[in-house]
Order: sequence, then structure tokens, then C-alpha cells
Amino acid sequence: MSRQAARNTPEKGMDIPATSLTGSILLFALCAVVVWFAGARLAYLADGLADRFKLAKSLVGLLLLSLATSLPEVATTLSAAVSQAQNLVLNNLFGGIALQTAILGVADFWARGAITNYPRSANHALEATLLVLLLSITLIIATLGEPVAFYQIGSGSVLIALSYAGTIWLLRRYDGSSDWVPVDLPDPDSRPFLAPQVSGEATNRSLLIQTVAACAAILVFGLVLVILAERIAAQSGLGTSFVGVTLLAGATSLPELTTSITAARIGAYTMAISNIFGSNLIMLVLVFPADVLYRGGPILRGSSVTVSLALAFGIAVTAIYLVGLIVRRKPRVGVLGLDSVLVMITFLGSLLAYYYVR
Repeated sequence: MSRQAARNTPEKGMDIPATSLTGSILLFALCAVVVWFAGARLAYLADGLADRFKLAKSLVGLLLLSLATSLPEVATTLSAAVSQAQNLVLNNLFGGIALQTAILGVADFWARGAITNYPRSANHALEATLLVLLLSITLIIATLGEPVAFYQIGSGSVLIALSYAGTIWLLRRYDGSSDWVPVDLPDPDSRPFLAPQVSGEATNRSLLIQTVAACAAILVFGLVLVILAERIAAQSGLGTSFVGVTLLAGATSLPELTTSITAARIGAYTMAISNIFGSNLIMLVLVFPADVLYRGGPILRGSSVTVSLALAFGIAVTAIYLVGLIVRRKPRVGVLGLDSVLVMITFLGSLLAYYYVR
């Protein structure tokens, strides 16, 4: 199948009745509400599990919460790769990075001061630094066009997967290190929004069952959101590339939005930050399994200018938050930290750039 012919992903795996454009939008909104409440519940549960098992909130956000909220992206990416939809795979993965990072700016509305003032170790700065490194590696590979391939799998996607494994190993090894300690820390917030069922009355088994149920709801209804986003794109006449980095990326990023906002509301700021950075790292490592399933050659070869733009904007927004994590005292714009404002402005600029090159 040629690359040109493989731009649209057929609605496989889930049988959704035909709907008009209005019906698709209404059903999209309904599924979004379900995903929103499931994601909020998952944030409460992750916070409760961290307390119950005495785990660092940043570690829970990096490994558990980011993976759970990335389930729609995982399923969408692998399904699109099987369908040989190269553009949809790459635009969905990389287009969501700047969007998910901007979600931290939204969560900043619920923090007392800039959300990047709260981390008490260098873990988050290290997460941001390694994310910038992986984004840069991916951008270089995409620009070079994957010149070396083995059995139609690009050597670059293998390098990305190995880099991701090294990143998780380094972050896990560094967790709990105290060789970098910030000063002038804000006081921890109280938790007025803590869900009653996540208190000491719930058993470990109950917490785990509720967590699995929330993950299942995010996966199922998140996939329906993806299918409806593709259907709305076709019915409205919008281009595949533009929809891939806006509506589709927004649909798959909804779990990150609700979990990050909920985590900020209950004062679990480090979990919210690690959730976003961890989700973005997962978006990058998904290039490898997608490359294995895509049989038209290395999936990063011949990628569009939209992909390069998405990676570049991902580097920009992550670097802004990296500066915010290092500079402890920073100006505020209203209730938001300056870094969050700059990230949201950069994200809005990315939408204009995507529309310009669509």
C-alpha cells in the first residue's frame, strides 16, 4: 500500500453506528464526559495507592498514571500502524506532546503559585532534560529520513526505544536522590478534594479493582473518542494532518487533562508534572512498535513537515518548563506562573503553524 493511499484509518475493532456530523459531535461530547470522570477518579486512586504503598508521587505519576492515561494513544497508534496510516500515527503521537505539556499550564490554575515551584528534588528537571534529549533525537532521525533500516524497521526507532529504556532506568535510579535540594519551598497545600473512598477504609484489593476499572473506562471510551474524531474529520472536510495534531490529539490527551487537574486540586503537584512528562516519553517510545507494524518501510522516513514542527514545539514547551523547574522564583501572571503562560502561548502558536502547513 502506498503512503498516499494509507492516510486514513478505517474504523476497525469497534462497531459504532453511522451518525451525522451533529450526532458525531454529541456522541464525542458524551464520551469525553465519561473519560473526564474516569480520569479524575484515577488521579484520586493513584494518590491513594502512593500513600498506601509509600511510593513517591513522582514515581507513580511517571510510571502508573502516565501509562494508564496513554492507553488510548497506545491503542490508536498500533491500530493506525496496522492499517498502514503513517501520517495519522506520527501526527497523533507527536502532535499531542505540546498539547499535553500545555495541560500543566491549565493545572497551574489550581496551584498556589507556579506549579513548578513545588518539586522538592531534581527528578522533574531530569525528566524534562531527558525528554528534550529524546525529542531532539527523534527530530534528527525524522529530518535525516531514517537512512538505515533492517527488515523495514528504521535503526532510528530502535535507538529511540533504547534511549527510552535508559531514561526510565536513570530516573528510577535517581528517584529519592538528595544531591540537589531546592530552597524557598512553598508550603504543601491541604487536600480538600480527597475522595472518601481513597481513605484508609478502602482495602488494597478495592483500590486496585477501582484502578483497573478506571483504566478500562479510559481505554474503551478513549478509543470511541478517537474513532469519532476521525469521523468528524471526514464529515467536516478538515485535512488529516491538521486533525491529527488538533482534534485527534486532543481526544487522546483528555485523560491527561483530567488527571493532571485533579492531581493539582488535591495538592499532588509532583504527580501531575510526572504524569505529563511520562506520557510524552511514552509517545516517543511508541514509535518503535508502530515501526514494527508499519510495513511500508521505516515509519519516520518521508514524514511530513507537520511532524518536524510538532517535535520542535515539543522541545520548546518542555524547555520552558525545564527553566521553570530550575528557576525557583519566577514572576506570576495572575494566578499562573510565567512558565505556564509561555507554554500555553507557544502551544497556541503551534496550532497556527500546523494550520499554515496543513
